[in-house]
Amino acid sequence: MAPRSTKRGESTNLRVMKSAEDVESYLLRMGVPYETLNPGMWVVKTDGPPMAVSLAGPVVAFRLKVMDAPKTGREELYKTLLSLNTTEMVHGAFGLEGDAVVIVHALELENLDLNEFQATIDDMSMAVAKHQPSLARFTGPSSNSGGAAARV
Repeated sequence: MAPRSTKRGESTNLRVMKSAEDVESYLLRMGVPYETLNPGMWVVKTDGPPMAVSLAGPVVAFRLKVMDAPKTGREELYKTLLSLNTTEMVHGAFGLEGDAVVIVHALELENLDLNEFQATIDDMSMAVAKHQPSLARFTGPSSNSGGAAARV
């Protein structure tokens, strides 16, 4: 199949490969405070817990720690998280990473644009703000809620 052309003979199927520079450009254009940990890895400082953003091959991965998982009563927590995934999380998902409850999301780097990038950060930040209070009932008084995105 030949590439489609415009009236001037220019291909409309040209794709410019996105890179870490594009992601950093989006962060700058959004005006959000962030820290570059390594090439292709950033911590975005949101109103809530910090969010890790990293490049993983052709994917931009987002990760935000919501809370530490409780030592007991996990079955009810898991049921609640699965329910939230089906009713509240359109693209991302609540999950477990070790003993932490996290929200994760991934976007294709190749087609990434500023609106999609910003919407993902906003969606994840709103989800943690909306659901962290109700999820806090599963934690004990000594649990650490939220916190740095230590593992990216």
